[in-house]
Amino acid sequence: MDHKEEQNNEIEALDSIYCGEMEIVTTEPTFIFIIPVKSDDYDEDNEVGLLARLKFEYTPKYPEETPLLDFDSAEGLDDSQQEALLSFLKSQAEENIGMVMIFTLVSAAQEWLNNLNDETRRVQEEMEEKRIKDEEEAERKRFEGTRVTVESFLAWKKAFDIEMGYNREKEKDEKSKKLTGRELFLRDKSLNESDLKFLEEGGDSVKVDESLFDEDLDELDLADENED
Repeated sequence: MDHKEEQNNEIEALDSIYCGEMEIVTTEPTFIFIIPVKSDDYDEDNEVGLLARLKFEYTPKYPEETPLLDFDSAEGLDDSQQEALLSFLKSQAEENIGMVMIFTLVSAAQEWLNNLNDETRRVQEEMEEKRIKDEEEAERKRFEGTRVTVESFLAWKKAFDIEMGYNREKEKDEKSKKLTGRELFLRDKSLNESDLKFLEEGGDSVKVDESLFDEDLDELDLADENED
């Protein structure tokens, strides 16, 4: 069987396997065709999963030579991931030289996409778990406050004792400044003579008018008896 016949037979087999999905771009001078490869969870409407529309081109000596491989388009894959997938498929093609290999390469590509998708999801889940854990830890610290260690407690105790000692001295000073009238009187004996000093400030002694008290005491007694 010549190369052309092998190629025709493989195209027919692929068309039956990927019915409605494989797109033949040209048949001359060689076959160029596109096969979409999807991860298992691919959902176009919800933009979930990965899609690689792989373009294959037979060389004149295929399958004794590897086919030409490229991307027609991709979803969910960046440039570096596309390059990694192509490199992987080329290495697989080298291992299958001499045999028709498109189905093998498509199957390998699908497995590669599923592995990448699973790894991406795992990383995303770990990042989300870490985010939630970090938020919970931050929330816990808000309620717990600073964790007390022996060193931090001793430092706090020292500062506390210094502050309490200062406050006691301060209270003592304030108390000494706020003496009662009695305390002030006892502390300053000069206050005992304050009233006399005030009376003597005019320079004259206090004089009492005795005539105000010369009423006849007998009259006062009679007035009392008449009242009885």
